[in-house]
Amino acid sequence: MNELEGLTALIIEPHSGMRANIHTMLNMCGLTRIEHASSSNLAIKHLSLRSFDMVLCEYDLEGGQDGQQLLEDVRHHKLMPLSTMFFMVTAEGNHSKVVSAAELAPTDYILKPFTADRLLDRIARALDRRSAFMPVYTLMEAGDQREAIEACIEGAQVHPRYAVDFLRLRAELHVFLGEPEHAEPIYRKLIDLKAIAWARLGLARTLFLRKQYDEAKGMLEELVDTNRNFVDAYDWLARTHAAVGELDKSQAVLNDAVAVSPHAVRRLRTLGETAFEAGDTAAAEKAFKQVITKAKYSEFRDPEDHVKLVRTLVKKGDPVAAAAVIRDLDRSMGGRPNTPLCSAISSALLHEYTGNEGRLNEALASALAACQEAPSLSADIKLELARTCLENKMEEGGAELVRDVMRNAANEAGMARAVSVMEGAGFPDLARTLAQESRQHVVDLVADGAARARNGDYKGAVGLMQEAATKLPHNPSVAFNAALATLRCLEHEGWDDKLGQQAVVLIGNVRRLDPGNAKLGALSALHHQVLKKYARTAQGRPVRPAPAQAGRAA
Repeated sequence: MNELEGLTALIIEPHSGMRANIHTMLNMCGLTRIEHASSSNLAIKHLSLRSFDMVLCEYDLEGGQDGQQLLEDVRHHKLMPLSTMFFMVTAEGNHSKVVSAAELAPTDYILKPFTADRLLDRIARALDRRSAFMPVYTLMEAGDQREAIEACIEGAQVHPRYAVDFLRLRAELHVFLGEPEHAEPIYRKLIDLKAIAWARLGLARTLFLRKQYDEAKGMLEELVDTNRNFVDAYDWLARTHAAVGELDKSQAVLNDAVAVSPHAVRRLRTLGETAFEAGDTAAAEKAFKQVITKAKYSEFRDPEDHVKLVRTLVKKGDPVAAAAVIRDLDRSMGGRPNTPLCSAISSALLHEYTGNEGRLNEALASALAACQEAPSLSADIKLELARTCLENKMEEGGAELVRDVMRNAANEAGMARAVSVMEGAGFPDLARTLAQESRQHVVDLVADGAARARNGDYKGAVGLMQEAATKLPHNPSVAFNAALATLRCLEHEGWDDKLGQQAVVLIGNVRRLDPGNAKLGALSALHHQVLKKYARTAQGRPVRPAPAQAGRAA
């Protein structure tokens, strides 16, 4: 019982009687530092304020969000450290509902009814695994992924019962560092040891990141055929189809995934976007309505979902329903960032359809003004606003939005979408001019930063590239070169805490914007080299010597 002494727990359960029962059981197991949350919103507040060793969450939460959706939010927004054990408490009949994407799986499921002994057994097993992986988790939390790989190798030797799990984590760390070529042989080894579905999925991901789409597609199709409930495989198969322009196939795969796991908001959002792009407004409408309904009780609702539904309804020819969605947006999301902007864009789409020119112009003027303070607005919605401006005598504002999207384009596909908006509005020559200017603008920025670094002006290079990264937050080339300039400055000018923290953020942006970048591994290696040179963790803290080393030094 003493092994639980000092641990902390959060019980997420809507019924006070059940909360009290679980609390009593945990007390019987020796755990006394316990907090309660009766809803998902309260749970988010608890998890935002502090870390817990374990979370016990009821699947059937009241208030509109279930436990799986809460776990999706918590994992996506990184509200729990890797060491937190998340137990999903569920009735036998709901078990099939909560078995969802592998990456969102909880630590374990606890089926009701259960006894204190059974609860202790589940916690003890999870604690044993957590103890084995804690050195790796600590390094990962500190941002030392390179050292974490070495810790995985050591951990597999010390804890052979978890050898497969350590191999899996090693492969995932290589992918994270931008080294899919190092992850591939690990996944192949795992497949040779045992035909594990997640290992085959991991191999398919490495092939996708290296743009070997045909091979990845074949492997993912086989996975889906043989593992009907493995929704991660559906997601990656849909991404693979989309990467080669097969939107109808991508939509079909996402439909199958939603049928298996209907509660994942981000998958539903992707389905709606894919269906809209494929021209299937009925499917897009259905998906976006589900997104808004399911996300209604989340702390992380996005007003852009309402814009996408309004756009779909307008395209379908249903202005009455579109107006109702705008009213719901204003009522349910008032006070949130970007809500006034999204409301103005939605209103512009509606008034454009109904032909109310006066109100259309008012809405467009409001949207353009609000856009100046909304760098996080997605390229998709910016282009929708740009199209509306270009087609309604606000060419200057529309062209400026397109220029911004072009400079921020993550790839040539994003640039092509921006060009098509200009061409569709009747400005093909301007589209080509803006595209050329935007490409050259980024090239000149990067070249200027590189020239300053070559001349020894490392701080000047950092200042220029970080300013560019702030203005162009979605451009992977700018993010990469800003990260490189920051690391070179640290390497040559000495350690600086602020720059060290900025380097972590910039490298994270590169991973998010361009996970298949062939130079990402080299960038990660340089980061590791700089940290090692100054004996720092990725968070900027001095590396503490191991106890044995400290003893010898003494």
